[in-house]
Amino acid sequence: MRDWVDYLSAISSAVTPVLVLVLTGMGWRIKVRFERSREQRVRDQERIKELEDKLREDRINTYNSLLEPFFILFTSDEVFKSDPKYKNKDKSHLSIGRMLTVDYRKIGFKLSLVADDAVIRGYNKMMQFFYKNESHGSSEEDLMVHTSQWIRLLSELLLEIRKSMGNQATRLDNWEMIEWFMSDVDELKKALPHNK
Repeated sequence: MRDWVDYLSAISSAVTPVLVLVLTGMGWRIKVRFERSREQRVRDQERIKELEDKLREDRINTYNSLLEPFFILFTSDEVFKSDPKYKNKDKSHLSIGRMLTVDYRKIGFKLSLVADDAVIRGYNKMMQFFYKNESHGSSEEDLMVHTSQWIRLLSELLLEIRKSMGNQATRLDNWEMIEWFMSDVDELKKALPHNK
């Protein structure tokens, strides 16, 4: 029996270093795979962040180009006339003319590719309103209702753009998006059917 124990002891003494070597090799290999996988995830996350940043910049440029005619339209007459860039130009013709260009159409196509769904829907609603309401009544009341409706649609579009730029939890409403540059927001709200 003693020989048998000595024999097992000799085998375990010989196998133990080999077993330790095999287990160490397996552990090292698992560690390397894990580190490579982690490094790949980090690289993937960095690439995603880089693409998101590029998309964000692209969105900002697209939104600015899309809203440019409205910036011009809502600039006060005094400020507009004082800008040498717009000397002797009519801001209504300039802004509407800008919206009728091929370049503006390209911006609309680009918007459909880079913007969030809600922004595209907001833009679509506003543009459909323009297309369907080109000839509105000529009374002052009709004009006020028409203006209020499209200002509401513009303010909803601005709110959706704000949300798409990382402010999803905003507590502002659409009218608060335009109060800073319009003195008659309350009148516009009252002019809307059902005070929307």
